[in-house]
Amino acid sequence: MALAYRPWAADLLHFWFHELSPRDWWNGSEEIDAKIEKRFRPWLEALYLCPPGSFLSDPQLALAAVLLFDQVPRNSFRDDPRAFATDPLARAITHGALHRGYLAMLRREQRQFLVMPLMHSEDMADHRISLRLFTWINGGANLPFARSHARMIARFGRYPHRNKVLGRTSSAAEKRAVEAGFAW
Repeated sequence: MALAYRPWAADLLHFWFHELSPRDWWNGSEEIDAKIEKRFRPWLEALYLCPPGSFLSDPQLALAAVLLFDQVPRNSFRDDPRAFATDPLARAITHGALHRGYLAMLRREQRQFLVMPLMHSEDMADHRISLRLFTWINGGANLPFARSHARMIARFGRYPHRNKVLGRTSSAAEKRAVEAGFAW
């Protein structure tokens, strides 16, 4: 189905790239979280069981799906395991979109969000791809952030700041890393 037949995708893309500002993307607030939850959580809940390939018919639909399954849960479910529940779907869509060459078809500010699930991944293979792509995306502006994420995965094999919400026990070294500010 083309994007024109998916009003949720057009609405999400318009909201993300025209109603929100970059400040909203990176410095969320309870107000922004509430708007995202109210407007897009119903779509998240309705579509999360769809196969990844159903979101890969065009670059804009793939991007909207990545936002829906990567960003919407993080805003709708802060401090809740559900914030990460659709990460595998977001990563699968990202990988499919990259395989189809969609990254080059997106606008500059959109590219970082298509690749974001790889930075959020707890799999080092995803981080190797993320680092390569973030070197190019936005002139490397997000590369230091991608590197810091990859270092945590290389060091611990997971994100220590997620441990509490996911019911995982933190090591002393992981606790120190979180205390040092590695808690995105």
